[in-house]
Amino acid sequence: MTQPNLTYIPLVLATHKNCVTATSMPSSSSRHSSKPLISTNSSKAAAFQLTTAHQASHNHQRSMGDAAIAVMEEEGEQEHIFRSRFPPVAVPDGVTVPDFVLAGAEAYADKVALVEAAPGGRSYTYGEVARDVARFARALRSVGIRKGHVVVVALPNLAVYPVVSLGVMAAGAIFSGVNPRSLAAEIRKQVEDSEARLVVANEVAYDKVKDVGVPVIGIGEQGLMAGAISWDELLAAADRTGPPVVPLEPVQQSDLCALPYSSGTTGVSKGVMLSHRNLVSNLCSSMFAVGTELLGQVVTLGLMPFFHIYGITGICCATLRHKGTVVVMDRFDLRTFLGALVAHRVMFAPVVPPVMLAMVKNPIADEFDLSGLALKSVMTAAAPLAPDLLAAFQRKFPGVQVEEAYGLTEHSCITLTHAGDDPEKGHIAKRNSVGFILPNLEVKFVDPDTGRSLAKNTPGELCVRSQCVMQGYYRKKEETERTIDAKGWLHTGDIGYIDDDGDVFIVDRIKELIKYKGFQVAPAELEAILLSHPSVEDAAVFGLPDEEAGEIPVSCVVRRSGAAESEADIMAYVASRVASYKKLRMLYLVDAIPKSVSGKILRRQLRDEFINMIKPAAA
Repeated sequence: MTQPNLTYIPLVLATHKNCVTATSMPSSSSRHSSKPLISTNSSKAAAFQLTTAHQASHNHQRSMGDAAIAVMEEEGEQEHIFRSRFPPVAVPDGVTVPDFVLAGAEAYADKVALVEAAPGGRSYTYGEVARDVARFARALRSVGIRKGHVVVVALPNLAVYPVVSLGVMAAGAIFSGVNPRSLAAEIRKQVEDSEARLVVANEVAYDKVKDVGVPVIGIGEQGLMAGAISWDELLAAADRTGPPVVPLEPVQQSDLCALPYSSGTTGVSKGVMLSHRNLVSNLCSSMFAVGTELLGQVVTLGLMPFFHIYGITGICCATLRHKGTVVVMDRFDLRTFLGALVAHRVMFAPVVPPVMLAMVKNPIADEFDLSGLALKSVMTAAAPLAPDLLAAFQRKFPGVQVEEAYGLTEHSCITLTHAGDDPEKGHIAKRNSVGFILPNLEVKFVDPDTGRSLAKNTPGELCVRSQCVMQGYYRKKEETERTIDAKGWLHTGDIGYIDDDGDVFIVDRIKELIKYKGFQVAPAELEAILLSHPSVEDAAVFGLPDEEAGEIPVSCVVRRSGAAESEADIMAYVASRVASYKKLRMLYLVDAIPKSVSGKILRRQLRDEFINMIKPAAA
């Protein structure tokens, strides 16, 4: 797989408070060395485990200070560049994702690493994870998979999922997750676009992938997957053959290891090329505050889809790195979800706003005694959290910290977060922000029309530069060049700003802003107002074309059971709280709001459906 030449020289801030001295570091492409494909006792990875834990503890003893702000000269132009209030963290050279994640696993060999929440579900200890990752890597080589080959994984959330993905990476191949509940044509499109050599599936998706033209490894009931290569038999065969006689090309940290496909909510779905260095860098930055006292202690809920970058990296890899336990759930059901929180003593639950809404408003929650929950924090990242929902959640669960985060596939996962907040050390990110800039990252906000960087408290397109930035879109050179500029800045397409305290706020997406008579209307702002209405269960706002205004704000609303307010009543509620140009011009009551698997509102789909609905009526 060809990787575009997208090198840059990142800047790191010295650790002194508010210092803006910039020093150059080698680009990620020059920072790799040859290493074993999977060795959980790797000296580099193990040493780094101790270093980061000590560094995180030491960092928490510092005064955090304000976010560092630099006005810099780049090619003769002044740039407003913002960096983390925390010192930089080290990123180990030459370590692959499996090496990094499973470093020290032998010390936790008998500890449960992964367990399915469903009764009688499969579980893996750390010893079993390390063993089967190595077995699967050998097995993949035995069926002809080589460095740079793509393996599409069409599995639901299962305990075996991280074993499969890490095994693919350990073999030098490239993991590409796909939603197993997608249409067969959608899965085929990803298999063909990625030029995959192999598919891994279970009964859920086998009928959809059996005819895609590449071999399929079947995990589960083989009687339901005639023609598939048996997972169990393949691993057993790998045990009998042992290590390869012919030496294989070693895996480098600069090699690609993942090819997730972007959601496509604002364009055609594209393969995002991520290297081992990208993912290791993101894990180092996002876990900078995890100290030694949490090693082996954290129980994380694995509900977010593992084929999504946040599910596999932000949940699975992050938890396995610190030897916690992932409680795996395939699909959301409120009773199963609450039962898992109670039975498995879950401490950290990454969720989407609709799950929090169900926890607060659904009467099923009253069936459970939640007074003894071990839950310490929830994190939501897919969509903005309405202030009223946040307040209601905190009233019902006063001891649970609510963290909002911001990330994107093109930046390997989490980019901005509340994680690491410590009110005793002088600062905690504001509740309605998406948090602060992580260590090792640079952020700026640019005017979408002129490209000029903007000062604090001025909304603009959020851009980020770091070693987490993707290598590019697979076989899409023009799209890559539109997204990553010549200076290495990733343009996110999101509008936001940074305040005086270094907290970042997301306003909306550039492509989703509604242009009403020249005025910009942010759908997220109107959605937050709608969700504050006591009779509104869920809401989405989008723009429809209008001959006079250009576009008009339109909303779909899910009304709470028993609510009596009419469409006009709800529109009047919004109108009383916004400027005249932001008023809703139409409102429709619907049964549900369409959302992606990661919880994002599919506004483009709503817009297209309503345009098609209006056309016949107009005719």
